[in-house]
Amino acid sequence: MIRDVDREHILIVDDSSDTVEVIRRNLESKKYVVFTGCNVGEAIEILASVPIDLAITDFKMPGPSGLELVKHIRENYVDTAVMMITGYATVEGAVQAVKTGAEEYLAKPFTDDELFTAVEAAFENLHLRRAARSQSLATPQSPHGFVGDSEAMQRVYGAIAKAARSTATVLICGESGTGKELVARAVHYLGASAAAPFVAVNCGGIPEGLLESELFGHVRGAFSGAMETRAGFFQTADGGTLFLDEIGEMSVAMQVKLLRVLQEKEVCMVGSTQIQKLNVRIIAATNKKLLSMISKGTFREDLYYRLNIISIDLPPLRERGDDVFVLANHFIAKYAAEMEGRSPRFTDRALKTLRTHNWPGNVRELENTVHRLIVMTDGEVIDVPDLPPLMRTSNSRESSFDRTLADIEREYIKNVLTSVAGNKTHAAEILGIDRKTLREKLKRFNLNTKS
Repeated sequence: MIRDVDREHILIVDDSSDTVEVIRRNLESKKYVVFTGCNVGEAIEILASVPIDLAITDFKMPGPSGLELVKHIRENYVDTAVMMITGYATVEGAVQAVKTGAEEYLAKPFTDDELFTAVEAAFENLHLRRAARSQSLATPQSPHGFVGDSEAMQRVYGAIAKAARSTATVLICGESGTGKELVARAVHYLGASAAAPFVAVNCGGIPEGLLESELFGHVRGAFSGAMETRAGFFQTADGGTLFLDEIGEMSVAMQVKLLRVLQEKEVCMVGSTQIQKLNVRIIAATNKKLLSMISKGTFREDLYYRLNIISIDLPPLRERGDDVFVLANHFIAKYAAEMEGRSPRFTDRALKTLRTHNWPGNVRELENTVHRLIVMTDGEVIDVPDLPPLMRTSNSRESSFDRTLADIEREYIKNVLTSVAGNKTHAAEILGIDRKTLREKLKRFNLNTKS
C-alpha cells in the first residue's frame, strides 16, 4: 500500500465497535489516516502491511490483551508510538502500560479534547525519538521541537546534547513560556533511556497536602480517602526520567523529603515502611531565582546543589534576535492547516513590530498571537493594524522623552478605540477602567466616537 506521506497514520484497536467508530470519526476530522481492528490479531496484520505512526489500543480485549500488542509493537516497530485506553483504569495498569512502552494512557470515558491532547503528546514524543536517531550529538544542532538558530539557542542545543549523554540531574532555568519542558523532553529522548518513561509533574499544580503521595505513592488506608494502594510518579518513571516543573513552588518540608530520595535513590510510600529502590533521572525546572530563595530561607541550599549538577539556562525570546521571525513563520505553517492551507505573510512593518516587542510571555505568547492572527485575519497579508492593540501601541512611534504623560495617554486610548472599532465597552475592558471613566477621558482629550 502506498503511504500518504503528508498525513500521519493511526491504528485503533478495540473490541467495541462503537468506541472504534467514535475515535475514528474524531481523528479523521483532524485529517489523520485511520485504520481499525477489533483484536490484537487484526492489529498485527495491519501493522505488517501498513506503516503506522500511532497505535491506540484498548487494555482489555478477548484473547491477547492490549499489553501484548504494546510489547509486540515495541519489539518490532521502533517507529510506532502507542497509546493505551481503558474503561478499567487503575494506577497499576497505567504504570504497567507506560513501563511496557505506551506513550499515553487514557481512561474511558474521555472527551474529544482529551483524546486530541493525548494523540498530539504521543506524536511529539515520537518525533523526538525519530530526531534522536538521525541527529548527531557531536555537533550542537537544533533538537526536534526547537525553532531558531540564534547564538543564545545554539548554546542551549549544545547543553542539551551534553546533558543527554549523561544521567546526572539537570536544572533548567528560564522565564515562563521559554520551553523548559521541551528542553527536558529533548534531554530524555536524545539519551540512552529514550524508550523508558518520561513523566512530567507540575509541582505548583498539586496541593501541598497531596504532593508527597502523588510523588511517592501511598498504601491503602494511609490517610482518609486512600481506598487502594497507588503508585506515585517516581514508581511510574522508574528506569526513565521524572521532570519536576516549578520546583521553586515546593515547600521546604517537601524539599527535605525530595533531597533524601535523590541522595538514597529510594522511596517509601506514604503509610508504608517498605523501601523501594528506584533508578530515576531527575530533571527540574523553575522560573524563579533559586539563589535568592535560598538567601530568604524558602529553598534549601543542599537541594539546589543536588539538582544543579547540569544547568541549562533558557534565554527569553527578547534576547533571541531574529529567531522571532523564524518562530512566527513556523507557527503560521503550523496553524495554516486549520484554515484549509491559507498561509498569510507578515509585512515588513509587522515584522519590525514583532522584533521590537518585549514578549513577556516569550515563545508561548508568540505562538498564541500567531494562532489568533491566523484565525482572525481574512486577507493574505498580516500588517500592523492586525496585531494586538497593546503590541501596536507599544511600537507605534520611536521612544521619545519630549512628550507629556497626557499626550501618551491620549494616543494610547485613541489606538485602543480604533482597534475595537470604537466599542467603548470593549475599550474600557482593555484599558482596565469602567465606561464612566472612559467617557470622562474621551471628553477631556476631545476624542469623539459614535458608539
